[in-house]
Amino acid sequence: MQQAEHTPPECILLAGAGGGLGMALHEELSRRFPRAQLLTISHTETFRPGADVCHLEASLAQPSAIGDVTDWLRSKPLPDWVIHCSGVLHWQGHGPEKNLQQCTDEALLHSISINVLTHLHLAQALAPLLQRRSPLTWASLSAKVGSIEDNQLGGWYSYRMSKAALNMLVRNLSIEWGRKLDTCRVVAIHPGTTDTALSKPFQQNIPADKLYPPGQSADRIVSVLEQLSEADNGKLLFWDGTHIPW
Repeated sequence: MQQAEHTPPECILLAGAGGGLGMALHEELSRRFPRAQLLTISHTETFRPGADVCHLEASLAQPSAIGDVTDWLRSKPLPDWVIHCSGVLHWQGHGPEKNLQQCTDEALLHSISINVLTHLHLAQALAPLLQRRSPLTWASLSAKVGSIEDNQLGGWYSYRMSKAALNMLVRNLSIEWGRKLDTCRVVAIHPGTTDTALSKPFQQNIPADKLYPPGQSADRIVSVLEQLSEADNGKLLFWDGTHIPW
């Protein structure tokens, strides 16, 4: 791969745009790159993009979305940035597991469907459209708890396993697309604990200076993407751009 200049993106695809961090990224990207075409995907009807945004409502957890997204993208500029925010930690009737017996098949499969398959399906939808000479930056929002080497606490079985699988997906994409594209930077990013619905049940145990407003996390993520180097391709990054072990 060749080293690319850090030119502003001309077209940005934001998936999972209806979540707390997704909406903050929408605002940050619009503010920082007012001339860029912004494409958004969300599975929720409550998300209302601006008039200048091209939006698709789709459930990326379903394989049927792959063809729909590809067809939708064919009539749009080719994204040079893709940011995928979809993720789940808890839902009604289920929280992060504290021990092995609490990890059910149902919980693990649901975690994988949101934390992995939504990212896989978007990549499969985008893949047929990629062009060798068009630079690509792909960022999947992951989590430090998905790092196998960093795990010293245990617990949270389904979330940790699904995020570890997402990290492997990112690593594989970085290799495959790195061979096909002249300029390719595919990364996973840990945004830090952000004040969104995902972290709400656990915020009482988090120091105030370690719980970040969505706008601050969005600003950090975009700053990391602006400064990515060739050496970052295929890495898991902290919100300050430093590498986290897989």
